[in-house]
This record gives sequence, C-alpha cells and structure tokens, in this order.
Amino acid sequence: MRIIKKILLTVLVLVVILAIGLCAYIFHLKPKYEGSVQLNNLEKETTVYFDDFGVPHIYADSEKDAMTALGYVHAQERLWQMELLRRIAPGRLSELFGGVALKNDKFFAGIGIEEASAKAIAKLDKNSESYKLTQAYLDGINQYLEEGVTPIEFTLVGVKKQKFTIKDVYNIFGYMSFSFAMAQKTDPLLTDIKNRYGAAYLKDLGVEGEFNNTRIKISKEKTEEYAEISKSITAMLDQSPIPPFVGSNSWVVGPHKSKTGKVIFANDPHIGFSQPATWYEAHIVTPEHELYGCYLAGTPFPLLAHNRDYAYGLTMFENDDIDFYQEKNKTDDASQYQTPTGFSKYEIRKKTIKVKDSSDVVLTVKITRHGPIMNDFIDRLDKKTPIAMSWTYTREPILILDAAYGLSHAKNTTDFKKSVSLIAAPGLNVMYGDTKGNVAWWASGKLYRHNEGVNTHLILDGSSGKDDITKFLDFEENPSAENPAWGYVYSANNQPEAIDNGYLYPGYYLPEDRAKRISGILDAKSDWDKEAISKMIYDNTSDVAVEVVKNLITSLDNKPLSNKEKEVINTLKSWKGTTNIEDVAPTIYNKWIYLYLKNTFEDEMGKDNFNLFLGISLGKQVIANQIKNENSVWWDNIKTKNIKETRKEVVSKSFHDAVIALQNQLGESISDWNWGKVHTVEHEHPLGKVKALRGLFNVGPFNSPGSNEVINNLFFGFNDEGKYYTKGGPSTRRIVDFADVENSWSILPTGQSGNPFSKHYSDQAEMYNAGKFRKMKLNKEEIVKTSTKLVLKPKN
Repeated sequence: MRIIKKILLTVLVLVVILAIGLCAYIFHLKPKYEGSVQLNNLEKETTVYFDDFGVPHIYADSEKDAMTALGYVHAQERLWQMELLRRIAPGRLSELFGGVALKNDKFFAGIGIEEASAKAIAKLDKNSESYKLTQAYLDGINQYLEEGVTPIEFTLVGVKKQKFTIKDVYNIFGYMSFSFAMAQKTDPLLTDIKNRYGAAYLKDLGVEGEFNNTRIKISKEKTEEYAEISKSITAMLDQSPIPPFVGSNSWVVGPHKSKTGKVIFANDPHIGFSQPATWYEAHIVTPEHELYGCYLAGTPFPLLAHNRDYAYGLTMFENDDIDFYQEKNKTDDASQYQTPTGFSKYEIRKKTIKVKDSSDVVLTVKITRHGPIMNDFIDRLDKKTPIAMSWTYTREPILILDAAYGLSHAKNTTDFKKSVSLIAAPGLNVMYGDTKGNVAWWASGKLYRHNEGVNTHLILDGSSGKDDITKFLDFEENPSAENPAWGYVYSANNQPEAIDNGYLYPGYYLPEDRAKRISGILDAKSDWDKEAISKMIYDNTSDVAVEVVKNLITSLDNKPLSNKEKEVINTLKSWKGTTNIEDVAPTIYNKWIYLYLKNTFEDEMGKDNFNLFLGISLGKQVIANQIKNENSVWWDNIKTKNIKETRKEVVSKSFHDAVIALQNQLGESISDWNWGKVHTVEHEHPLGKVKALRGLFNVGPFNSPGSNEVINNLFFGFNDEGKYYTKGGPSTRRIVDFADVENSWSILPTGQSGNPFSKHYSDQAEMYNAGKFRKMKLNKEEIVKTSTKLVLKPKN
C-alpha cells in the first residue's frame, strides 16, 4: 500500500512540475506589453502604449526611432507571418514544409519576382528617407529576431532564423501584387472553352464587359488543354499559407453629403481569411509626423492609413495586367523561339529550391521577350507548345517602396496623386479623403493597349508581334475622379467608365451587385454620419439577387408544384435579398443557384474546370445575365444525344433537386433552414490544418451573416454538401470621420496579435462577426489611461 501511495505521489509531483513548466513556458511566449527593453541604434528613449486591443501607439523623438520601435513590436506579434510571407515569392516554403510546398515554390521561383526585386533594389537611392526608414524598421525586426522570444511555430516547424533584408520587403510586395491579379486564373480557361466549343460559348460569359452595367463614374485555332494553367495557379493560391487579395469596397462621402459638412471615409479590403489576420495596426507620433496605419507583415509603410489631415485606402482595380503568349519553337532547335524579326535564343535562368528532408530541386526557367515559359513549372502542361507570361509587375520599374512612403507622408492631394502614379502594378483603386473637404480616387497601374480586335482574355500569339502591346497610357488617362459633382467617390471592383477615347479597359471586374447597392444607397441620402456609414458597411442585402429570383421563378415549368415546393417559392417571393443569420431564403437561393450553374455549365467544362469557373469573377457575374437569355448555347446538355435541353427544363430540374437536397440536409421544416446553419467562418492558421493543433491556433467557427457580393462580402465557394465555408471577407472595416477624427472606428476579423498565447489573438472576432467596431485612438490622454506601457531604451 505504501509503495502505491509513493508511486501516486511521485506521479502527482511530476504532473504538477510539468504543469508549472508548461505554464512558465506559455507565459514566456507571451508578447511583452509593459516594462522596458534596451535596443541598439535608438537615438532617444521611445515609448509604446499598447491599448485595450493591443494596438501600439509609438511616441518617439524621431521617425527613425519610431520605425525601429515599429519593427520590434510588429515582429513580437507577427514574426511567424513575416517568415511565411517573405518565403513565398523566392520559392522557399519547401525549406519549412517539405515536398508538399514544392509546386508553389517552383511556380513562384519561376515567374521572377525575386529577380525583379533585386533589379529594383539595385536602383534605390540609399540616401532617401524611404530607404533609411525601411532599414530602421528592418533593424527593429532583426533585434527582436535575435533577442526576443522564439514563436512556437518556429519551434514546431523547425525554422532557422535569418535576418530580414530589404529584399524580403520587395518580395512580400511582389507576392501581394500577384495575388491581386486574375488573368492567371481566367485567360487559360476561356481559351480552352473557345478552342473546344467556339466563340459563341464565350459571348454568354460577358468576357467583353457586357455585363458590367454599373460602372465607376469618372470625373474626366485548336490547341491542347490550356485550362491546366488556371487550375494549377488557382490551387496554389487557395492552398497558400498566406491568402490572396480578392476584392474590396470603399466610398468617401464629401462635405455636401454628410451631416456635419466634413468628409467621411470608409474602406474594407476583401482578402482571404487566415490566422493571424492580414493587417497589423499601429499609431506613430513624432514631432514632425503622425499616422495611424494598417501594415502588411514585414513591410514598413501602411497601405491603409489616416491622420488628422487625410485618410486613404484601397480596393482592387481588377484590371488585366497579365497576358499569356503562345510561343513557337524553331523546328530543328528547341533552344530558340520565333519573334517578328527572326529567331531568338531563350534566356536560361537556373534556381535551386531546398526541400526539407529531401534533395534539392534545380529549376530551369526559359525566358522569352514576353516573360518566363510557364510550362516548366506547371504539371500536365504540354512542353511542345510553350506559353509565356507577361506581367506588368516584373516588366516595369518597381517603385512600390517610394509609392508606399509617399502615400503615408503626403502633404497635399498633389503629393498623394504623384505617389499613386508610381505604382505600375498591382492595379489599385486608391481612395482618398481629407479634412479640407477633398474626396478622390485614382486607379494605379501601368495601363496599355493592343491592336483593335485582340482579346486579352485569351492566350495570344507570341511569334508574329500582332498581339503585342502597341501603346502605354499616361497616368493622367487612368480612371479617376476628384471632387465629383455628385458628392462622393466609391469602388466595388466594378468596371470603370470608358477612358482613352471610349476605350473600356479590359479586366476581371466583379458583378455589379455591390456597386449597384453602394451607389443606390449613397444617392438616396445627403445627411450621412458615422453611425449610418457603419450600418452600411455591414449591409447584408443584394438587390440583384432579388431580381435573379424573379427570373428563376418566371422560368419554372407550369407543372404542379408540391405543397413543400409552393412554400419554398412563397419564401423566395417575400425575400428582400438579406443574408442575415436567421434568414431562410438565402439558403434556398444559393442551393438553387449552385444546381442551376452545375446543370448549365458542367457538361461542357467538366468537373474540375467548372469548379474553377465558380471561383472567378465570370462565374459570379454570369448568374444575373445568362439566366435571362432563353437562347443561350449553354442550356443544352452536350452529353444527351438527340435532345436539346431548354432554359425551363434546366431551371426546373435545378429547383426540384434543390428542395429535395435541402430536406435531406436540414429537415422537413423550412423554418429550420437558417442561413447561419450553413454559412460559417473559421480563421485557419497554417498549423491549424493539423487536427491536434486546431484548437490552439484556429479561431472559430462562427455562424456567419453576409454572402457573396453583398457589401458585407463574406464570400464562399459552392459544393454538393450545401455548407458554405467562408473563404474570406473584409480584412478590416474602417470608418474615418473628419468631424470627430479622434473617435474613428475600425475592426479586425480576429485580433491584433499573431501569438496564440496573447489575449489579443482573437479578442475582436465576435465583435467583427456582429458588425461592431472599436476606436482607432489618436488622443494621447485617452491612450495613456487605457494602455500598458513599454519603454524602449537606447542600449548604448
């Protein structure tokens, strides 16, 4: 008996020791929000106040000290995120994750972001403020890397610490720019459809912008299956540990439209959800400079920001800045390809990709006058027909660092506009408002034109020169509006009005749903205030969906409906287009829409290409338009011989199948078919994919309001399961009211910190889901009262 007691006592002591050790380890891993730290290269003592949501308010005597402090505190919250982001563009994820990341690494190493970064850095003015402040920011990161706590992810994955350099900053901007683009997902798929079935099948997809009726107002021959390119790139971006940028809303209400006569600025960039979230908020105050900004991990200047004088943000322009060219090899010499003036040798670039627990992989990239050959790093793409990718970002000078610095340090609208003009890629709608009453937006990007009749949504002829770029537009020709007569500016990734003598700029613009809703609401009211704007930015209503429902019901056959089906139709007829958690109609609508799309397009496209189609802009904007066309070639099922299906047959079959599927999934009672049961969100950490780690690293799941293409754009993909897992949405919701700028509002999807042991890892998640906000504090007295204090002292 005594032996058993001794054993139990020993076990108990060991458990207690382990528990104490684990608690001590977790406490050790938490970010440091108070006390003091000594740093090299600080000129004077710098104070960081962390407010009640973990946002650092940095008070320094110089901007250089402030940037060193920013780098340090940014790293202590987001070092793991920084590490992942800097590895994507140069193809270095395999060093951490092994062969599972090799496809990603081969692709990104092949397209040349790292080489373009090196060229840009070689031309930098080392005496410029943008360069010196970037180096101070990197110094802060590296001091934390060397002396701070090692993130738990580094320990679990086995990360070898390496200093951050300015090349990492450029590579992060490069990945961001690529994730903005849509051509790589769309052009090869459309070429495949055209080659298989003919041009008539493209017409109903609106590839020439026919469906973009709500436009942003301006104030001034057969080949192999190209769709492999689209599928491969889409899969890589979807599986990336850092999500792509996909859309956005923004509107700026001018003095004549606001209750106070002051500008109100609103912005919510749409990005794939992840944990940690995309943006890190920070407030910097020096004698010469103040700015409250949202920063990408590993970058020194914010892309969204405001101070007491002006505010800015962005949405995706969705312009076409990638062209694919089919090159032609010399018959007897595959080392040469045809050009308009004869044959040229491919430029050869070799890169070594290190793979964890495996041999290195040597990648050979062939480069033409248009860009790198894609066949060399995409599986199942025939090597006999080389396809080159021409991308504005790697073709044009990269001035993104100077641009980001200029946006955050502008003295007036002229300064600000000049900084926007420096951005060749990505294409952005840069939104602006200031305390003087100015509102504006400018489209960034080096825009260009081809010969008349060249469809840039298809793979082009690379050998003859007839499909090459013929003209570059001056920045002054880019779409824009400055202080328009109608009193506001807005963007929802929709097609701008014509430029350059009636030219509709090609792109991958999203459906008019959000644009139509935003402009309609803004036009109807001239006494806007912050509270009304906050309700609008969380709006869950689609006016377009209501019209689609009417067209669907009109297209049903006249056969008698069952009592259950009549009840379903009545529910849809009374629907106002809302997608709140308790609503039933959106559950019915989305099931019917999915089956209509599947029964219409999958027979021609095949399962894989159909799923790809659902995820791009064409698959979204086709819904409201193709349903109206009774003579669309897509209605006929090519797999049924001697039968030609009609719109009525396809729509009716889809409806009957939808009702049966919903009964099987959610039960007989229609009142139980709530949207919140099927539309959910979970913010997934890269390590949260491991079941045992999910509870530690992931945030959620939550029942989610919103939907595809409402203002509160919490978007999802369709599937047979009937569960709509939210892929992404507003990466922040910001409202800056220049009538009360110290009480402007923001919210993040999860929290400020990327450290799972921080109290700020997920403290905004429920607020975000409920449409609530918190202050972006500027008042020092209020900040000091509600914050902890960390003092950074010069080490020497």
